[in-house]
Amino acid sequence: MSEMLTNSYINSDLLLNGYANGVFPMSENAKSNEVYWVEPKLRGIIPLDGFHVSRSLKKIIDKGDYTVTYDTHFEEVLTACSDRDETWINKIIYESYKKLFKIGNAHSIEIMQDGILIGGVYGVTLGSAFFGESMFSKKANGSKIALKHLIDHLNECGFTLFDTQFQNPHLKTLGCIEISQKEYLKLLKCALVHEVSF
Repeated sequence: MSEMLTNSYINSDLLLNGYANGVFPMSENAKSNEVYWVEPKLRGIIPLDGFHVSRSLKKIIDKGDYTVTYDTHFEEVLTACSDRDETWINKIIYESYKKLFKIGNAHSIEIMQDGILIGGVYGVTLGSAFFGESMFSKKANGSKIALKHLIDHLNECGFTLFDTQFQNPHLKTLGCIEISQKEYLKLLKCALVHEVSF
């Protein structure tokens, strides 16, 4: 993990090159002026045919009292993901991903209920890989609903890799697995060969 300093944002080409080489940026906290490149020894991924839908989540999805949008409220999703007591999204990262969104390499999925944003996910696309950056819930199961629809969308679009960076207990219940960085880089190399559209 190496340190990189910047004043306002990370150059988009440098950022995408990092993803293409298996690393991603994080900061210590929201007030930090530093950004670090991270390369985990163990990588979290959700196999695109392995998302686990619990009975309770299926009931919520079947009820369908929400709407799903893509790239409609990107900055709101980014803000919601960073609006926590503990976050790795500082101003540098915030501004960098806004720029990635403008050039078409960052995307969001939003779950709306009665006109209110209740959950979402944002991430980066490169080739046929989707690099999940962060998610949030303002209502129970908001992020789970977003992930379910994101997985469906990625499958429909022809994506081959869904990188979650790390595995955590929440993601593990949804089908996230850990693989070695070496194995991840093999999957990434294959994913970068095939260009698909989000």
